[in-house]
Amino acid sequence: MIPLAVLEQVIGASGAAPRIEAMLPAGVRARQLTARTLLLGIMVTLADHRPAHLTRVHQALTALSEHDQRRLGVLADWKHGPHQLTYRQTERTFGLVAGVLSKDAPDGLPSAALQRICDDLLEASVPEELKDASRSLAADWTDLETFSRPPPHGTSDCADPEASWGHRTANLPGPEGELFFGYHGSAAIMTRDENGPAVPELTRRSTLSSCRHDPVRAFTPVLTAMPAAGIPLGDMLADSGYAHRDADAWALPLRAAGAALVQDLHPHDRGPKGTCHGAIIANGNLYCPCTPRTLPELGPPGRTASPADLIVHDTQTTELARYKLGRITSDDEDGYHRVMCPAAMSKIRCLLRPQSMTLDRDRPEILTPPEHPPACCTQQTLTIAPDVLAKTAQKHDYPSKAHRQSYARRTSAERGFAAIKDTAGNNIARGWCRLMGLTPLMLLTTTLLAVRNQRTITTWNTRQQDNARRAAAGLPPRTRQRRRKTLTALTAPP
Repeated sequence: MIPLAVLEQVIGASGAAPRIEAMLPAGVRARQLTARTLLLGIMVTLADHRPAHLTRVHQALTALSEHDQRRLGVLADWKHGPHQLTYRQTERTFGLVAGVLSKDAPDGLPSAALQRICDDLLEASVPEELKDASRSLAADWTDLETFSRPPPHGTSDCADPEASWGHRTANLPGPEGELFFGYHGSAAIMTRDENGPAVPELTRRSTLSSCRHDPVRAFTPVLTAMPAAGIPLGDMLADSGYAHRDADAWALPLRAAGAALVQDLHPHDRGPKGTCHGAIIANGNLYCPCTPRTLPELGPPGRTASPADLIVHDTQTTELARYKLGRITSDDEDGYHRVMCPAAMSKIRCLLRPQSMTLDRDRPEILTPPEHPPACCTQQTLTIAPDVLAKTAQKHDYPSKAHRQSYARRTSAERGFAAIKDTAGNNIARGWCRLMGLTPLMLLTTTLLAVRNQRTITTWNTRQQDNARRAAAGLPPRTRQRRRKTLTALTAPP
């Protein structure tokens, strides 16, 4: 159980409660339940693995000690004696909070005030000593089903008009995907920097959007606003669902904000995709027109690839890198940069570049250059426009070993969603929250992610103390046991 003082510190550091109170309408008499106490009751409820029901919030507040109840206003002195908070008061205050944080005309996207409140809650749940532990973030989205029943066929009337039909991947026997009625929940989770130490996987930003909206376009403004809040962006890891979007929806805004993309390419974006000044456009790079055809068509190794298969694959990607036109300048203010022929950079031998023929013969050699050499073969350098590689360019060559090792950090996003979907915990399945509408659902989901951050920090500190204790005793760090059992192990005789 997370201590009450820790949860109060998170709410106080966020500054969300005073801003919400300033937005709430003034009534005839003062409300007994303040926004601060309401947020604290929600966090206490979710920290105890309870569902996000207002009845549970009321129970959590009334179960506190008498001292805490009086301090938080749950128990107040009225004209006829002490009065304990009622469920009706809890429901009323939450309704007022949801009302002032909602849009006047709900459209399936959060209001600016709601997004700021949620950002501040998440950022306050990250301790100061961990805010600069890593600049790398892993982004992903998941399904969040509403409690409302979908509208009957041919109509649009239901209890949650902001929700919409969406598609999710089901890891169950049968079809690979299924439909659900609700929202897309997006999150950016902190992961370790390349060649850096391990860090706790804390959620830094999140948002919620109706399934009628693109989750990538809904989440991009949240991420690009982080530098203005004093949080510089580093590596941004994302799967092909993000990389396959138009460049102006994901890649260009993130690069402009200072992020370095590390992403998986969609199968439709892999391999040769035309030419630029005669150079082959493939996997976010430009290659010599005489590159062996099989090399630009390389894809990532499969999940079942053996160590021997990986060695062969890495050898081929290393060979492919020799044919890549090298970047010799960074992007200017308009996004243009210059590249140079690989033969001019002494990476390959080519008859069109006589000086390269003096290089060692361990480099690839172009013995049959084009009869009519294009500009990439005749000019010393080329100027590349920003729209040529805008969608697929990234930090590492795709699908090289460096890219594979860097992209492996994206699993932190999967673990983050697995933690809040665990059936032994809060389990944000349908019925976890019976309040309908984007604003209540986003506020409760963000609060759950802030609580999950506190659990992660507690586990992280415990593990670090255990490692320090073992190191003082001359023992190696504790390793995790493999829990998965194979069929061979299950069928083996006792």
